[in-house]
Amino acid sequence: MLTTAIFPGRYVQGAHALSILGEEAARFGTRPLVVEDAFVVNHLHDSVTAALADMPAATFEQFGGECSQNEIDQLVEQGRKASCDVVIGIGGGKTLDASKAAAHALECPIIIIPTIASTDAPCSALSVIYTSEGAFERYLILPRNPDVVLVDTAIIARAPVRFLVAGIGDALSTWFEAESCQIKRASNMTGRPGPMSAHALAGLCYDTILEYGMLAKAAVEAQSVTPALEHVVEANTLLSGLGFESGGLAACHAIHNGLTVLKQTHDYWHGEKVAIGVLAALFLTGKPTAQIDEVFTFCASVGLPTTLADLGLKDVTDEQLMQVAEGACAPGETIHNEPVEVSPEAVFWALRTMDVEGRRRATMA
Repeated sequence: MLTTAIFPGRYVQGAHALSILGEEAARFGTRPLVVEDAFVVNHLHDSVTAALADMPAATFEQFGGECSQNEIDQLVEQGRKASCDVVIGIGGGKTLDASKAAAHALECPIIIIPTIASTDAPCSALSVIYTSEGAFERYLILPRNPDVVLVDTAIIARAPVRFLVAGIGDALSTWFEAESCQIKRASNMTGRPGPMSAHALAGLCYDTILEYGMLAKAAVEAQSVTPALEHVVEANTLLSGLGFESGGLAACHAIHNGLTVLKQTHDYWHGEKVAIGVLAALFLTGKPTAQIDEVFTFCASVGLPTTLADLGLKDVTDEQLMQVAEGACAPGETIHNEPVEVSPEAVFWALRTMDVEGRRRATMA
């Protein structure tokens, strides 16, 4: 049986890594299209332009806020007008996904610079495309991973702690989904099963966030870079990225996608919804009591959601929750990589049971 793993071309992490952006970009071209989100424009633009001082032909574009096809098309248009030869995406997960999609259309190398450690999007050969209204639309599978992923932990340490916690929620799913795919011999994002190295990296991701998650959260609350923060940023970004992409996805992300059907969830971060997917998947797949306790306890300790109310769904109806379950079980969804029988009814029951357990624990706290 063929197995396949895919990786970014280069991964650079550390405090003040942004200062070497020009050095990294010069390996690919001289006319970059630099895609910045609003935070970067308002707080980091001078640092970015200083790092690219030797590239006067750089074109700067502000990301519109949603990784939709319309937004991607606008970036491609600007890149063609500027005859760009490399794309640099700087910002949050949706900024990076839109930048990757634009670079693919422009047939340019891509440099990714996350300003928050909130998802595992930076390293992947994947863009998650949403509608202009923010509902999940499709996965865009790209032919190669980013050429460079550059992570400045001094920037991440100054971001609101909620972003790091959301990234922990996203990373929390990595081992569970890779484990399901390994058991079923399901395909990863390449269309083939992943190798044992992908499963091992996913396991390291889980162990790292459980051991260092609280200490990393404290570091960000202090706006400080510590070894614990470096470990968790690497887990959120590199280990989770490699683990999901080469290990595979299953129920946790499918339930996330189902949750995006409800507008009440649109104000919550990807990793926060994935965390609910993890907790529901524990019941869907019949995990042992000790593991359920471990994950619920960890989520509560770092501030991840443990009830539907935590995602704005306090008054969700059965009909709405069934819409979530049906979305999670749509044809082609990754929930079908689970080694157990799945159905909308089973997902609905798992979500309801997860919510009851979360509320029970909250009353005991």
